[in-house]
Amino acid sequence: MTCGVWMTQTQMCSACRHLQGGGRKTEDGKTPERRHKPRSGASSDTPPYYSQLTGSLLAVAFLTSFGSSMLYGYNLAVVNSPATYIKSFYNKTVVSRNGTGLSGETLTLMYSLTVSVFAIGGLLGSLVVGMLVSRFGRKGTVVNTTVLVFMAGSLMGFSRICGSPEMVIIGRFITGIHSGISLSVVPMYLGEIAPKNLRGFLGLVPSIFIGTGVFAAQILGLHELLGKEEYWPLFLSVVVVPTFIQLLLLPWFPESPRYLLIEKNNVHATITALKWYRAKCDIQAEIEEMQEEQRSLSSVEMLSVWSLLLDDSVRWQVLSVVVINIGMQLSGIDAIWFYTNDIFKNAGIPVPEIQYTTAGTGIIEIIAGLVGHGKNQRQPKCRPEKVGRRHLMIGGFTMMGICSAGITLALILQVKLLFMRYVSVCCVVGIIAGFCIAGVPFLITAELFKQSHRPAAYIIGGSLNWLSNFTVGFVFPFLQMSAGSYCYLVFATVCFSVAVYVYIVIPETKNKTFMEISRLFSKKESILETQGLFHVDQLKLKKMNGYGGLEHTSLEFDSSSSVP
Repeated sequence: MTCGVWMTQTQMCSACRHLQGGGRKTEDGKTPERRHKPRSGASSDTPPYYSQLTGSLLAVAFLTSFGSSMLYGYNLAVVNSPATYIKSFYNKTVVSRNGTGLSGETLTLMYSLTVSVFAIGGLLGSLVVGMLVSRFGRKGTVVNTTVLVFMAGSLMGFSRICGSPEMVIIGRFITGIHSGISLSVVPMYLGEIAPKNLRGFLGLVPSIFIGTGVFAAQILGLHELLGKEEYWPLFLSVVVVPTFIQLLLLPWFPESPRYLLIEKNNVHATITALKWYRAKCDIQAEIEEMQEEQRSLSSVEMLSVWSLLLDDSVRWQVLSVVVINIGMQLSGIDAIWFYTNDIFKNAGIPVPEIQYTTAGTGIIEIIAGLVGHGKNQRQPKCRPEKVGRRHLMIGGFTMMGICSAGITLALILQVKLLFMRYVSVCCVVGIIAGFCIAGVPFLITAELFKQSHRPAAYIIGGSLNWLSNFTVGFVFPFLQMSAGSYCYLVFATVCFSVAVYVYIVIPETKNKTFMEISRLFSKKESILETQGLFHVDQLKLKKMNGYGGLEHTSLEFDSSSSVP
């Protein structure tokens, strides 16, 4: 959830332009030298990345992440601490209305809906963000959608005074819509205002703030702060504070230069925005590059989601996106964020220690984000480039599977071995660490598809992420009641299955072009079919349109043949 971003079609159009952009030529037909500067240490002419890090860039990165991205992490964890108080409020309200209380199953159902409806709102937000950023712009969308936070905060903050559980549920739904929008528009905005050598740096800021939001919810949920029964409405509605700060300050900064030029054709506003966000740069050259991207975009026809699903030439890529994105959410990470206190309580952790143990898990994610940032800025190649995406996914999912099975084993043995309760805590930390390691799937989605296919692929991946998030949030309490200690074996099975799928199907994409990755998938498909894993008589490869091989060519394989 937190180590990645779900993008809509409009966002990916912008992202694809960044990947494609770089085609500007000099009069003699050669690529300018500025696009091929040696790495740090190779030339004294190459400025360090921080020399282009202006105060305006830092301010916008902080404001957008603090007032939007951080709220996503906060709302993931905020329902964990006051769960008992919210359930009590629901039950008392029903008693006052009907004269009788709720059964245990009905109460669990209402609370599960309160937790998981956040994901339904997120799904809706991710689907409308493309329309919003086209109409209001990147910064405009961030600013205008703050009204959702104020609406949600008011509903949840006054829910107890009004005696309305419905206000809590609707408030959670609205915060989900805001988070679904923010997860897409904030990285888009930062990616478009940043110089090329700072996009990785600024792109990591929202991820760090998401982890900070989880940690903030865990700290504020301590009994010494807002963890008391009388404070839970304030605890849920405190999200309006960072959003209010964002609303006060962010409107003073310019819109994305790329949006102003490419979508609005406003050269004057583009120049003004570039002067805000650049310390020293050739503004004319950057504007020319944007105009070339605009021309290249006009010649590209984007596929719809339905067309992508029907395209046989990318069926393995689509299946891989489905498997990986569902696997990321069904790995158990959402259950940990939503129900951490319940997990530790069942593990036998003393009640006074649970809230502090929970806060410790939030620190792990922040440290993981900061360590990843440090490696990306100090090393010529970041971790995924050194190790490879495939190995990180296999290692991350395997680690989560082992730790999920470890929780089951610890819960079974803790009756006889008291120290096993702390093994459960270590396994929870291991799942969080494994999730951060396996977070590369959100990066690999872009690498499996060419530009015309990529927006639809991200819509599929993002929708499945939110739907799986809803499933875990809604089903886990019932799964825990019915299966007990063995419920974590479900997550372990999912993690091991995804790791095996990645090992068998997905090739290594490190240092590969889109065409090379496509050929690897075509080769993998032919091998799987000749081994009898898929029963087809012929493998027909379509023309070289970015995927597959030669048109009107059929390759016949003997079913008994062996493949090295």
